[in-house]
Amino acid sequence: MDDIVISKAITQSFTDEFVNYLDVDVAIAGAGPSGLTAGYYLARKGVKTAIYERKLSIGGGMWGGGMMFNRIVVQDEAKPILDEMGVTTIEYQPGYYVADSVEAVSALCYQCVKAGARIFNLISVEDVMIREEDRVSGLVLNWSAVTMANLHVDPLSIKSKWVIDATGHDAEVCRIVVRKIGARLNTSTGEVVGEKPMWAEHGEKDLVAKTGEVYPGLLTSGMAVNAVYGYPRMGPIFGGMIISGKQVAELTVELLR
Repeated sequence: MDDIVISKAITQSFTDEFVNYLDVDVAIAGAGPSGLTAGYYLARKGVKTAIYERKLSIGGGMWGGGMMFNRIVVQDEAKPILDEMGVTTIEYQPGYYVADSVEAVSALCYQCVKAGARIFNLISVEDVMIREEDRVSGLVLNWSAVTMANLHVDPLSIKSKWVIDATGHDAEVCRIVVRKIGARLNTSTGEVVGEKPMWAEHGEKDLVAKTGEVYPGLLTSGMAVNAVYGYPRMGPIFGGMIISGKQVAELTVELLR
């Protein structure tokens, strides 16, 4: 085996794909459960979709289940999505289904990529591009290692018709928008309100109800919704997050039309 051929194969194939995804229909920040689900349903509709994940691993908090018991719970409304992804679920009692968190993340990732979405891990969103009458129209990216090491290395930009903030509790993209241009989000304060203490019943309902556009060109899904609007967190029930991912994908497809 030739070491240089191996190195060329890796760098050339990655670079070719990265360049191809500098201009996309939808850019998703965060490869957690809602981001992966959104990527899957968008790609299935032929939407050119790129997902950027700052960590080495994808899946967000789903890997750890509840307190490192690698099990998650979903409700009736979310079960069909896991069924479609090929995830095994067991009914614990009426309306509550248990799934293996490792299987669920693996299935979401596999189905998302096979549908045609592209996941770029170890890449952080550093800034947004604001164009076209004060509209988010792209992301500014850097290697996560650069950010972690606090190195002064300039980023690169990608163009996107729509951006989805699926960064979870941190709502990173929305916070960038507020920090850069002031309190102008579609929230009670115009800023990221911050999530409230855990209350699964309300957190799940609020999450699904408010998934959507929070600033021109920018949508939210998953736990980022609750963080942005000030709703409760909901712990290791992941149904609302994957429902939110499907919902934001369907909404974005309509907006693209």
